[in-house]
Amino acid sequence: MTQPTATIIELDSGKAAPEQEQTCKSPVLPLVISELCYEANQQRLLKYVSCTLTAGNSTIILGPNGAGKSLLLRICQGLIAPASGNISWSGLNPVQARPYVAMVFQKPVLLRRSTAANIDYALAARGVPRKQRRERVTEALELTNLNHLARRSARVLSGGEQQRLAIARAWVTQPEVLLMDEPTSKLDPGASYAVEQLISAIRKQGTKVIMTTHDMGQAQRLGDEVLFLNRGRLLEQTPAKIFFERPQSKQAAAFISGELLY
Repeated sequence: MTQPTATIIELDSGKAAPEQEQTCKSPVLPLVISELCYEANQQRLLKYVSCTLTAGNSTIILGPNGAGKSLLLRICQGLIAPASGNISWSGLNPVQARPYVAMVFQKPVLLRRSTAANIDYALAARGVPRKQRRERVTEALELTNLNHLARRSARVLSGGEQQRLAIARAWVTQPEVLLMDEPTSKLDPGASYAVEQLISAIRKQGTKVIMTTHDMGQAQRLGDEVLFLNRGRLLEQTPAKIFFERPQSKQAAAFISGELLY
């Protein structure tokens, strides 16, 4: 049976992505996802998802609850295995690509250590020498504006501070790609703004961001392209501006207008 295919509109390769100041050749991009399926409890939650994600732009994954957004990120990171299909990080499977790909979860999982020690741990786990770790921890604290909280226990930080710490811990490993699962979903507007500013700074340094969100404004501010999922199917892969102005599917149009999708 022929499977439905997503509407794919290419980004203009002749125009630099917004806010993207550095673009370098990545050992794990492009990311090629082919006919990806995932099943749980005899239900198919991802259905023949196929797309190619390249360097030099940020990708926002949109869709209603249960569309498969977080699931897709976790499969790309190699945390769970698909039922069928293939994921290729420029020829590497998700496990092989892990040194180049980091993930930030919706709810940060932090160690019972100080802010600085949480960041240092990520580097130690990668085998980075102690002297280099000190320098990179300082750099990460400065980037995330957590310098003044370096010695404070991570567990007593505010929600926004904890999320910035989780991003710092991921970013300090110098990933080529940063996967982010709704990083501002539980934050107040001020904390969300701080996280958005941090994501923009990371993008400017050349890191590819692939992020899920329910915030339409955030998707427009941070996204160069949109993947739109509904009921486990990828219906659109479209430049963000076109997605919001001229959605190619009736489901996307309904989602943008605030209608419930079933």
